[in-house]
Amino acid sequence: MRIVAIAVAAFAVSGPAAAQNWEEYTYPEYAFSVTFPAKPQVETTTYQVAEGRSVPAHVYSVRWSNGIFTVTVAELANTGLDERTVIDHAIKTLSAGGKVIFDIPHRIYRVYGRQFAMQGTDGSRSTVSLFDHNGRLYQLEAKALPGLSDGPADALRFEQSLVFTDGGSNRSEDTIRAIREGCRSDLLNGAGNPINPAGLDDPRCQVTR
Repeated sequence: MRIVAIAVAAFAVSGPAAAQNWEEYTYPEYAFSVTFPAKPQVETTTYQVAEGRSVPAHVYSVRWSNGIFTVTVAELANTGLDERTVIDHAIKTLSAGGKVIFDIPHRIYRVYGRQFAMQGTDGSRSTVSLFDHNGRLYQLEAKALPGLSDGPADALRFEQSLVFTDGGSNRSEDTIRAIREGCRSDLLNGAGNPINPAGLDDPRCQVTR
């Protein structure tokens, strides 16, 4: 079962029911699906993966009445950059000028990455998930615009909808096992089993009942 970070739920506030025309869009060539509130615009562009280094990228985006929802897929093959370098640079770039609320490990089934949220100086709130998977950087960003009550709720809905459709993982079986064994927590998931953490620094690993 995919992880839904506790901190994300805390970051969002309750609001009116979301629009009823959200639909799932699938992109087999990039092995993911995601739910948008309207048909996304698709743009071919470049993405800066490190200082002075840009790569080809595709951006899928929708500006809705209560927010901006974006998926960016950047090509990392042959860059020679490791996962931490790429993700750290993305967080630094995206959070510039804002206040980071949390920065935690994240997981969608067997694909591991990071998730952070920030408060903009204009009152906007953004949640971003980042994954280095199969030679690509996947960046999912939900930005709730200021002054709109259902913005955070829709942002959370968007963040939770991403699925990698290739059935693969960006971690070895040994690494996944080590993460599970290294997580010191007696918390149980909804099925009554031990939690499946997103990393050794998963905040739930430090929680006991």
